[in-house]
Amino acid sequence: MSRPLRIQYPGAFYYITQHGNSSLKIFAGDEDRRAFVDILAHSMTTYGVILHGFTLLTNHFHLILETPRPNLSEFMRRLGITYAGYYNRRHRHRGNVCGGRYKSIVIDADRYLGPVSCYLHLNPLRLRSLQRRRLADRLDYLASCKWSSHN
Repeated sequence: MSRPLRIQYPGAFYYITQHGNSSLKIFAGDEDRRAFVDILAHSMTTYGVILHGFTLLTNHFHLILETPRPNLSEFMRRLGITYAGYYNRRHRHRGNVCGGRYKSIVIDADRYLGPVSCYLHLNPLRLRSLQRRRLADRLDYLASCKWSSHN
């Protein structure tokens, strides 16, 4: 059975997420995250994609994107291939960095951009290591999260 086609049209908003291969790390540290952000920025310029929000966690990332042209697949292909090349060279790794296809959900921006943005930006609070901490500590962690567009 073939995969369903991606919904692409001019002016579409998407919530994107992708996990590491077997949920392994895709960012070993801040240097990897910086490289990902640089590759993301360059890909956005190349394809004219607009970023509305992001969160980079250890084993996955979340993006909210707008595509003025219907080119999400090409954009994500370039982002994935370029980052995998960087990661594999830096860590002497072979093969895929991310596991499977990225998940993309078309967003009705007028109705759901706010709630999806909240979900994306609050995602770091779902870390197991934070679950038993006091609310004030969790909010401090969120405010200090530098790999998110929250701030």
